[in-house]
Amino acid sequence: MNATVKVWDPLVRVFHWSLVLCFAVAWASADDWQDLHEIAGYTAATLIAFRLIWGLFGPRYARFRQFVRDPKVVAGYLSDMLKGREARYLGHNPAGGIMVVALLLGMGLLTLTGWLYTDLLWGEEWVEESHELLANLMLMLAGLHVAGVVLASVRHRESLVKSMITGRERVPGEADVN
Repeated sequence: MNATVKVWDPLVRVFHWSLVLCFAVAWASADDWQDLHEIAGYTAATLIAFRLIWGLFGPRYARFRQFVRDPKVVAGYLSDMLKGREARYLGHNPAGGIMVVALLLGMGLLTLTGWLYTDLLWGEEWVEESHELLANLMLMLAGLHVAGVVLASVRHRESLVKSMITGRERVPGEADVN
């Protein structure tokens, strides 16, 4: 058995899987169960607010400053990925970090447009269309996120899904970025 180290704290893991659930419920209930759709949306908005706070004050791997990197670093990492020689990171790699930002921003805008449409601008077609467009973009981002997780899991021979359940990753080697 490989030695592991704690990376993901329980609140990050609960946040992650709760947001996945909220998005899935909201997506599935969008046309048929308005009350459930709204509950999922407001819950997602609350989760995002929590994550923004936790990204500033939480433990090391939860903090934005640990994984939000300069665009040049992200571009270099993506280039290395295409060549099959990207480094293994403990926590989010540069591509994962930018994906976290994109997902939080997208979900934030999605919940904002949902709230606007429900409470302030009911019947405004542009708000409804913006909300639907953002939902489709989020589905696309979620697919890219899952693809990135699968790719990193295969390349680095460790299950990132399992680490988001247990909170633990393989102890870093010499070439890994901590």
